[in-house]
Amino acid sequence: MKTIFNTCLLASMLFASCACKKNASTTSQNNKPETSPVKSEVGFWLTKGDQSQLLSKQNVALNFSETTNANPTIEVDPSTNFQEIDGFGYTLTGGSASLINALPAAEKDKLIQELFAVADDAISVNYIRISIGGSDLSAYPFTYNDLADGETDESLAKFSIAKEQTDLIPILKKIVAINPKIKILGSPWTAPIWMKSNKSFIGGNLKPEYYQTYAKYLVKYIQAMKAEGIVIDAITPQNEPLHPGNNPSMYMSALDQANFIKTALGPIFKSSGIETKIIIYDHNADKPEYPITILNDAEAKKYIDGSAFHLYAGPISALTQVRNAHPDKNIYFTEQWVGGPSNFGEDLKWHVSTLIIGATRNWSRNVLEWNLAADPNYNPHTDKGGCTSCLGAITIAPAISRNVAYYVIAHASKFVPTGSVRIASNIINNLQNVAFKTPDGKRVLIVCNNNNSETTFNIKFNGKVVTSALDKGAVATYVW
Repeated sequence: MKTIFNTCLLASMLFASCACKKNASTTSQNNKPETSPVKSEVGFWLTKGDQSQLLSKQNVALNFSETTNANPTIEVDPSTNFQEIDGFGYTLTGGSASLINALPAAEKDKLIQELFAVADDAISVNYIRISIGGSDLSAYPFTYNDLADGETDESLAKFSIAKEQTDLIPILKKIVAINPKIKILGSPWTAPIWMKSNKSFIGGNLKPEYYQTYAKYLVKYIQAMKAEGIVIDAITPQNEPLHPGNNPSMYMSALDQANFIKTALGPIFKSSGIETKIIIYDHNADKPEYPITILNDAEAKKYIDGSAFHLYAGPISALTQVRNAHPDKNIYFTEQWVGGPSNFGEDLKWHVSTLIIGATRNWSRNVLEWNLAADPNYNPHTDKGGCTSCLGAITIAPAISRNVAYYVIAHASKFVPTGSVRIASNIINNLQNVAFKTPDGKRVLIVCNNNNSETTFNIKFNGKVVTSALDKGAVATYVW
């Protein structure tokens, strides 16, 4: 799927470790015998790199006091607010939907409940991404208007989402029934190939004479999904527009994307009464000039909600660079893979520090890991360009195991609902962290200990502190 990888991810792949060897069968695992709960003002959920604790609620007393000590102190300041949060989740690829839908009915329903319900025994995923047509993690490439060679269909009379009726739409309907407010982002990997310069699923450009037709194609998609009870909150015009080697894929320069939006997509959305957001770019952080170029075009900008990023290249700080250039537009983080086989400890530390913490501290309203589910051989995927080593958040074999991305997202999604707001917190002594205020007034602090040894530290709030400790590489979510 990717040709450019973040060096941190490459390093993590040098360590082969079975990420599923100690997976919990529920969202909370603690290997210690049950004891009576202690009185604690602060809830504390822990995941360790050695997998001895996996999103486990700790039975320890964390109560605020006026005690003073010399420990490094993370101070949480709810009076300083930043961006509102839309959510945390995964891409429900076509392959993911197929694997989940093939489970026995009771097991399927239990898994969907675990992933998407707003409940104590769930991780409460509140944002998902889906592909508009096939992605490289579909069994084969397709669009909703595939024709015989030489045919065209400018009226879109043959448009159909029938291919999604088998797996994706049934799974989405179950998700929406459990969580009607879940946000869904749609991203196309390619336009129908008869609209493209090379008439191929791989590469090529959208021909300008089909800008209007393709915009109407996206309108028909949004309307067809709505007719199924599935509301598409936002779309991006093109997944990874600077990566034409994927299968499927389509190249789209910044100027082409700006022209497509201002001459076709934006006006047609407006005239059709489509309220779905338009989010641009949807590619790596090494090219912040791409979204900035589009947003500098005033005619295109007026139709755009924000910019989306992946991190297979470039620094996460590029998100702030784009936000500072256009502070009236939103920032999103829409994809990052885990390469299999995973080193659970290294991947946990990097993904939480760089994405859950790093992306949100750089203004992102969401964080999405890549594919939700795969089989033990990283299938399904397309031939000649599909990702052959993308580790799902869960592996279905047919038994279900939970991998590192499951816990990366769960440490945020379970505790930070849609409508939460990021609040101020300081980073000290390599204790990467981010803080939020939830709509019901709770404070949530996510901390990753990037030191090489156990670290004891304070959490300070309203002039009082609690003291906690984390092993090296451990991740904790604190709630009060």
